[in-house]
Amino acid sequence: MSVSQSFRSFAMPLGMVVGALLCRQIVWVDAALEGMLTPVFIFTMLFFTFCRVDARKIRFSWMHLWLLLFQVVGSLGLYFALVSLNVVVAQGAMICVLAPVAMAAVVIGGMLGANVESMVAYSLLCNVAIALYAPFLLHAFGNGECTMMQILQRVAPLLIAPFVAGQFCRFALPKAGAWVANHSQISFYIWLLSLIVIVGRTTCFILDHEEADRMVEIMLAVVALAICLLQFALGRWIGRKYGDTVAGGQSLGQKNTVLAVWLSQAFLDPVSSVAPTAYIVWQNIVNSYQLWRKSELR
Repeated sequence: MSVSQSFRSFAMPLGMVVGALLCRQIVWVDAALEGMLTPVFIFTMLFFTFCRVDARKIRFSWMHLWLLLFQVVGSLGLYFALVSLNVVVAQGAMICVLAPVAMAAVVIGGMLGANVESMVAYSLLCNVAIALYAPFLLHAFGNGECTMMQILQRVAPLLIAPFVAGQFCRFALPKAGAWVANHSQISFYIWLLSLIVIVGRTTCFILDHEEADRMVEIMLAVVALAICLLQFALGRWIGRKYGDTVAGGQSLGQKNTVLAVWLSQAFLDPVSSVAPTAYIVWQNIVNSYQLWRKSELR
């Protein structure tokens, strides 16, 4: 195992610890830069990845439709299954399933050997579909103020813009595009910086909301863990049926938790955002384990 491979296997847990310990400093820097740290990191990370992607190979498949169907039906079903237990827990569970695939899932999926074009296809399909569907759920079970354009304004620039920039670089500047594609591993380290910022911000949110019921927060974290493991496992099972186990697992299991936390805080009971916040931890532990397993098998 190379030093780089060994580092990647424990980098995400280390990044989460750093983000939690330095949360106040991170929030201060992020505020000074008017919240631009995460968008810049995500754009740069995806640009490096999309320079590897041949848009002509992007295809939609039945796997994508089954994954999306689970998100649409599962988010609604989980809400009704848990609402009699606790409304806030039901909202947290719903958002953990409803949240679209993380933009960084393409990066991690590529490292794990997934079909990157397939993951790009699902990222485009899922983010648009959830932007259309989420307002109905958030209207019914939240404060009713969410609109499709509010979600698209959050996800489209950070998904479409780097994709267009990457494809332009591939075809208009082939030498530069080839260099970027050959150094796409840089995207992992950019993602690590993004993770540190995300964890720092969410840690501050939890610390600053001491009035929340600790038992409800624990329930939200436990539910998020169960949903995380279920989605990775189910996604891998569906992916295996279509010849790409890793793409299925990452597409369903790795969530855009930044968007999920924002949706929870803006349109549901803010305490429900503890679920997607905990999901950040769980999904990155799963990702770290997968990277470690892959490096061990080499």
